[in-house]
Amino acid sequence: MKITRSGATPSTAGPADWFTGSVRIDPLFAAEAPGRAAGAHVTFEPGARTAWHTHPAGQTLIVTFGRGCVQREGGSVEEIRAGDVVWFPAGEKHWHGAAPDTAMSHIAIQEVIDGSAVTWMEKVSDADYAG
Repeated sequence: MKITRSGATPSTAGPADWFTGSVRIDPLFAAEAPGRAAGAHVTFEPGARTAWHTHPAGQTLIVTFGRGCVQREGGSVEEIRAGDVVWFPAGEKHWHGAAPDTAMSHIAIQEVIDGSAVTWMEKVSDADYAG
């Protein structure tokens, strides 16, 4: 058994290469062999969002606060709210973030495959964000 105490891992700012706007990442757990799952609590200020990206084994988001937006490539922008659970299949290009006027936080869970949990791509344009 392993217990990681709240606050034991420092918060970090979301890197500008991967995010637009103010984003805070609070690591929750890292993949430990033979397991592959890793998770973080991510908080987006209003208007903040990820860049387009994919995950080799998919990603689950559990919205814990506020109101946000998600979009998969070729799909429409969808609203998400606290309590919603979002699943992106392996390799599906997508982005997620806060609504324009409301902060949002979620727990993000993904698997690490061959040392990587995510492939980052181009930033989401303001036009794509607006839907």
